[in-house]
Amino acid sequence: MLAYLQLLRLPTVFTAMADIILGYVLNHFFVLGPDGFDNPRKFFGLLASSCCLYMAGMVFNDVFDRKQDASERPNRPIPSGRVPLKNAVILGVVLMVAGVAAASLVTVVSLQVAGLLVVAILAYDSVLKRTLLGPVAMGSCRFLNVLLGASDQNAWVPPGLLVRPQLWVAAALGLYIVGVTVFARTEAKTSSRWQLGLAQVLFNAGIAGLAVLFVSWPGWSWPPRLNGPVALAMLAVIAFTLNRRAVTAIVTPSAANVQVTVKLLLLSYVMLVATVVFWKMAEQGTYGTGHALLTAALVIPALILSRFIPMT
Repeated sequence: MLAYLQLLRLPTVFTAMADIILGYVLNHFFVLGPDGFDNPRKFFGLLASSCCLYMAGMVFNDVFDRKQDASERPNRPIPSGRVPLKNAVILGVVLMVAGVAAASLVTVVSLQVAGLLVVAILAYDSVLKRTLLGPVAMGSCRFLNVLLGASDQNAWVPPGLLVRPQLWVAAALGLYIVGVTVFARTEAKTSSRWQLGLAQVLFNAGIAGLAVLFVSWPGWSWPPRLNGPVALAMLAVIAFTLNRRAVTAIVTPSAANVQVTVKLLLLSYVMLVATVVFWKMAEQGTYGTGHALLTAALVIPALILSRFIPMT
């Protein structure tokens, strides 16, 4: 069982859950209010879809990387023989079908976004990962996952899915993940300092994109409402923590230092999402702190599980 949980990268699935909470609150007044869930069928359908597709992507990542892993990471489930290749493929297909089926129960737009996500996942895992487009493909998967959370729509065009703020937020977080992917690109060995430096610029650009949204949103005024400055301060704390750790990895780009930084970048992604949730919900004046804390709490099971199951 542990081998299969390692194959699924179970700790990282909580970042996918955070995407759905974020996308949903960008399109609704709340997820959970005093009278219960806003629309449990749709919310949990999107959540299930995202989790299944995310874990399917992790499985197929190892399926396509099995030969490289045999030399670089022989302890991974497939090259070690703890998970047979056939079982891994079946598991990946079942999860992917389940993810698309769950999305189909929400809206047609949700089904279409899930379909695009399947294409992006398979394209990244099978072909694009080792090319220059690899980080962009991974960022597009995260971009689509955030949009999946906001896909309780009847159309793509305004006033449908492709509008601010969800489009802007999805793009900024996708750019952040591009940076994380570049940072992790050679994490199994000593990394290039220029590559790590480029990754640092990219993930900071994603954080800066969120800050620009906060100060340019129509609700911003002077003196600003409390949620704007507080959200900016939260972004600043996250950025400071990440950059301090990234500089350490750049100075000494060993595999151990880079892997610790990648783990921090992934866990901090949840905190970034929680910050945006706080900003949007407080801007609406509805349950901002509660939703942000609910999202941030996803870090707890991720941290606990990461002690037994590697995140990368």
